[in-house]
Amino acid sequence: MNQLTKPRLSTLQVFNMSLGFLGIQIGFALQNGNASRILQTFGADVEHLSLFWLAAPLTGMIVQPLVGHYSDRTWGRLGRRRPYFLTGALLTAIALLLMPNAAVLTTILPPLIIGAGMLMVMDASINVTMEPFRALVADNLPNEQRSKGFSVQSFLIGVGAVVGSWLPYVLAEFLGVSKLAAEGHLPDNVVFSFYIGAFILMMSVMWTVVTTKEYTPAELNAFEKSENRTTINQKNIRGLTAILNDLKQMPKAMKQLGLVQFFSWFALFSMWVFSTPAIAEHVYSVKVGDSSSIDFANASNWVGVLFGIYNAVSALYALVLPRIAKYFGQSATHAISLSLGGFALLSIFFIRDPYLLTLPMLGIGIAWASILAMPYAILSANLPANKMGVYMGIFNIFITFPQIINGLCIGYIIKYVFNGKAVYALILAGFFMLFAAISVLKIKGNAQD
Repeated sequence: MNQLTKPRLSTLQVFNMSLGFLGIQIGFALQNGNASRILQTFGADVEHLSLFWLAAPLTGMIVQPLVGHYSDRTWGRLGRRRPYFLTGALLTAIALLLMPNAAVLTTILPPLIIGAGMLMVMDASINVTMEPFRALVADNLPNEQRSKGFSVQSFLIGVGAVVGSWLPYVLAEFLGVSKLAAEGHLPDNVVFSFYIGAFILMMSVMWTVVTTKEYTPAELNAFEKSENRTTINQKNIRGLTAILNDLKQMPKAMKQLGLVQFFSWFALFSMWVFSTPAIAEHVYSVKVGDSSSIDFANASNWVGVLFGIYNAVSALYALVLPRIAKYFGQSATHAISLSLGGFALLSIFFIRDPYLLTLPMLGIGIAWASILAMPYAILSANLPANKMGVYMGIFNIFITFPQIINGLCIGYIIKYVFNGKAVYALILAGFFMLFAAISVLKIKGNAQD
């Protein structure tokens, strides 16, 4: 190439580059909206749900830095990032096909163990797929387009999450697929939703693989030199030792974002894990531990709808995020968005009508869009190109660590402090989201379009 600066990409090129996130998020939404329901159906107690969900952050903490490290050093016929998210998509699709069928595999292991195992495999595979997509945006876009790139990803994440969250409800209420099943088994509307999700996931990721080119390592190095950005030496060390060395040289902006991420993701984890039992008990008056009644089925399906609503709001808000960030600055925009999400979570305690629960989803959707875009936009401008993948992976530790802390303690806090009332997990989530909003104000982010 003759140019030493990355050319701006068209909106269509940015869309193609990120389309795989649509399928990834459909799978992620099916997991978020149905994992607690699946585990309860297979016999898990409410206070133990967060422990089963630990599979997700534990695998993410290990997988994403390793995938980032090795994708930084990979170059082949498919490029450096595409081989990883293609492999991850295939493994995720397999997990989506197997997880709702855990009850059929009881001759091997108890269904609860199989379900929890598939949850771990699914999340590990999603992490293999997701991290290279983040790095691909940073690789291919110039600094001034990265807010746009991550916002397009947030938009597609929102659309995918709407599809994944609403699939069980639509199949049951509009297409007549059964939403009831024998005790210990999942209804057909959930099972078929996972099948559809697996198909869309593979098709969308393949679209990105086919339509998107990647810069060679030599081209990326030339771009970085022209931008006068700091380059961290690529020492002749690999694996965990190299990751630990990169961890020691972590950029200052990344450390500042750590506290914000801790509070944000502690809140999100509580919401994902406990929304189904909280709304079933608090709004639908379902008894604790009752996972086979029609009221529990209706509550579970409605949680999927609510999750779809906040993700739809997230998709729309993501479209205007770059303009808002350009006007207010990235840090202030993120703080405002998180505050709206925090107050929305707190408001759930005062709502007893299922339909009024749609109102808090507006604030939660705004916060979710910002969480998916703003931290990465701030971070990517402060990372060396030759370490983009590994630092995006290490940054995931600030996402997984709070989920691990949450998983180890929140279930027992709900059981012994709040007498098993899961709605208080959502109240705690609201306060943690507000703590994140306060923390982000200490970070000086650049306003980029």
